[in-house]
Amino acid sequence: MYAQTSHDIQITVEPTYLDHQSDPDEARFVWSYSVRIENQGADTVQLLRRYWRITDARGNIREVRGNGVIGEQPVLEPGESFEYTSGTPLSTPSGIMVGTYEMESTSGRTFDVEIPAFSLDSPHQENQIN
Repeated sequence: MYAQTSHDIQITVEPTYLDHQSDPDEARFVWSYSVRIENQGADTVQLLRRYWRITDARGNIREVRGNGVIGEQPVLEPGESFEYTSGTPLSTPSGIMVGTYEMESTSGRTFDVEIPAFSLDSPHQENQIN
């Protein structure tokens, strides 16, 4: 599990390799990731947009931007949290994801909340000792 707090918003991410959706012989590796967004601050906030940078084991980068998450733009009052699960495929057996959520407070202030970098590891990854 990976966690990071910025601007009084805690983001916790737990990735899971999906063996039943993956096909290593076809270079298809799939993960789900569960995210918990918790408002630990004193202001009500709304998640407006997401940004993901997904890097595979070859260093190829894919960027994903969009409104909200899973079709929602949740509003979180102080102490509230929102959880969702999404997924991503890669053509390599490992990778890394990192990103930000653009949030807006009820006062109209917008700010980015950091999503912690998290590792996408499959049992098909060869272990290397450097």
